[in-house]
Amino acid sequence: MKTRSPVSRSGRFASGPATIVTQFTESVSFDHRLALCDVAGSMAHAAMLRKVGLLTRAEHAAIRRGLQAIANDIAKGKFRWRQDLEDVHMNIEAELTRRVPAGAKLHTGRSRNDQVALDLRLWLRAENLELVCGLADLQRALLELAMNNEDVLIPGYTHLQRAQPVYLAHHLLAYIEMLERDIHRFLDALERINVCPLGAGALAGSTLPLDRAFVARKLHFVSHADRKLQIAQNSMDAVSDRDFVIEFCAHAAILAVHLSRLAEDLILWASTEFQFIRTADSYTTGSSLMPQKRNPDVAELIRGKSARVIGNLVALLTLLKGLPLAYNRDLQEDKERLFDTTDTVRNCVHLMAGMLRCTTVNRAACAAAAADPTLLATDLAEYLVRKGLPFRQAHHLVGAVVALAEKRNKRLNQLTLAELQSVHKAFGRDALKVFDLRAAMARRKLVGAPGTRQVRRQIERWRQILMGRF
Repeated sequence: MKTRSPVSRSGRFASGPATIVTQFTESVSFDHRLALCDVAGSMAHAAMLRKVGLLTRAEHAAIRRGLQAIANDIAKGKFRWRQDLEDVHMNIEAELTRRVPAGAKLHTGRSRNDQVALDLRLWLRAENLELVCGLADLQRALLELAMNNEDVLIPGYTHLQRAQPVYLAHHLLAYIEMLERDIHRFLDALERINVCPLGAGALAGSTLPLDRAFVARKLHFVSHADRKLQIAQNSMDAVSDRDFVIEFCAHAAILAVHLSRLAEDLILWASTEFQFIRTADSYTTGSSLMPQKRNPDVAELIRGKSARVIGNLVALLTLLKGLPLAYNRDLQEDKERLFDTTDTVRNCVHLMAGMLRCTTVNRAACAAAAADPTLLATDLAEYLVRKGLPFRQAHHLVGAVVALAEKRNKRLNQLTLAELQSVHKAFGRDALKVFDLRAAMARRKLVGAPGTRQVRRQIERWRQILMGRF
């Protein structure tokens, strides 16, 4: 069986690994995504080695120029990745050493263990912030749809049964609230992502006079809370910690569930049975058999992709649960799960925002559904409460009124005063005024309620918040 001798192979071995082993163990096919972060980390490490006297000025200058040239090649797609060099780190270091002999000194005081931990943190820090910006844009898309349909009423649902009337805007604002929690989770996670592990070595640091604070400062590993440098305080934890990856993926899983729930609402609302909204042709597909179909495939895929994001989180938790300290090769498996999660949620957020901006509301269908007088049955019970009846009794009486309307084949608001009073004398001539829908919405004055004034206030609150965000 043929063998190869990658640069990463040490003098301890008489020969290189079998080709099949190289193929099995390589990670450059996916971890090349960390390349520019790897170069940035190497730049900072080289500057530190120069500062502490482990590189000459000329060596440092040559390494810096070599790394910049490699970064340019990578950015232009001209860099040739070699599977036999195993990973992104060895590919860059080997090419640097080929171009610049002093490149052989770059790995001084550094292990691939702390190097990959650094790269992951740099990469995820940028991805995290990009996702937060995308979430803010999705919030704006929801707010735009709410503002354009501020006066539209729809039934609110529990158990997918019509419950009470709400403004469509109120329903959409609920998702803005969910996304706001997502944003705060991702921003809070930055504090734990933004910790510098470089200098931990393989697991036990180095006897060389490395300046970890210099590197941390150079790479902006600074707390947002108090502006202090954040440097990993335990070398074994520094190289084996993937909590920050799990935390990001956990937050992403919650976000994916929020997107899935929003997608489900849009799918229902776009159905023939609801007809509350219409999504533009650019975000729907047809059927290969039935020419009349307009399928909400984008929304369905967003709903479906929540499963893979949740699965990635479970895979990471399972990966880590039995690992002894410190570094183990199992940790190579974290990247594809992390990369897939970031790609998936980023794309879903972007597509959802675009789809919402291409969605129109069927006002007539919404009005017809919201006109169902049974939506105000609870208001009728509260009318009796204001007359002095206990709520439980009022609830029971209105249930009897609903049963009477069904028996007489009438809508609830078509019952006569005599029919209402046949259930209880507390019903007065003003009882039927309860079914004035606009008046009913005006009565909802509690903070957070879907009342007319409250919804307007919330729309304005979110407009102010989102106007200057990111």
